[in-house]
Amino acid sequence: MAFGQPKVQYKTIDQMRLMRKAGLVLANALDEAVAAAVPGARTGDLDTAFAKVLAQADATSNFLGYYGFPATICVSVNEEVVHGIPGERTLQDGDILSIDGGCIIDGWHADSARTVIVGPADPADVRLSEVTEAAMWRGIAALASGTHVGDVGGAIDDYVHSVDGPALGILEDYVGHGIGTEMHQAPDVLNYRTSHRGPKIRSGLCLAIEPMLVRGSIDTAVLSDDWTVVTTDRSRASQWEHSVAVHDGGIWVLTAHDGGAKRLGELGVTAVPLD
Repeated sequence: MAFGQPKVQYKTIDQMRLMRKAGLVLANALDEAVAAAVPGARTGDLDTAFAKVLAQADATSNFLGYYGFPATICVSVNEEVVHGIPGERTLQDGDILSIDGGCIIDGWHADSARTVIVGPADPADVRLSEVTEAAMWRGIAALASGTHVGDVGGAIDDYVHSVDGPALGILEDYVGHGIGTEMHQAPDVLNYRTSHRGPKIRSGLCLAIEPMLVRGSIDTAVLSDDWTVVTTDRSRASQWEHSVAVHDGGIWVLTAHDGGAKRLGELGVTAVPLD
């Protein structure tokens, strides 16, 4: 390992099973937050719905209190890309929002995000969300066939730039990450192609893969709340994220109800449970 590079935490199969427990609770909590995203709802209502599921499962939020963050989820609306603070804002028809959350069970973390469109949708926003989600799945699939973590970003980049229609920007300032006994660990998981290969993909590696795409410029700014990241040209944004485990048998999506079987199967990849 080169001097100064953070060490990657590799997990045992039992540790990955604990992360799967956290991932399933998180999937259920995000289901409730998504269901609460209706016209007239406050963004704080989504946080309440999410937190209730965690409490029922005796799980802990890994967002609440993280460097002072005041809520259990991030709700980022329209030009807000990431780290939006839920509160009194009322959702309107046509809003596009990313809901990003995480939880801890027995000291092990899960992290996942989804994009939701409220009420009647602008087709351009539907395309934005669908391309972002599809790019995430291609990044996940790269863990099954690639050799280095950098292959994830290459797969995401290649897909986004292969899609017909208006170009979408891949945010570069915010990236995926390792996950385990902490929410954010080494290595960084870029969402674009570079010459940096990153560590080798091997059993025990657990990553949160989270592309963020925008309809305009990738330039961003942080609002006065010191959290909410917005596009400077006010173009709309989408974020999708899953936590994924690499084990001896293959890959398993820890935060997907089916472990990623359906979407990976469509890409010719078999999702292998943590048996």
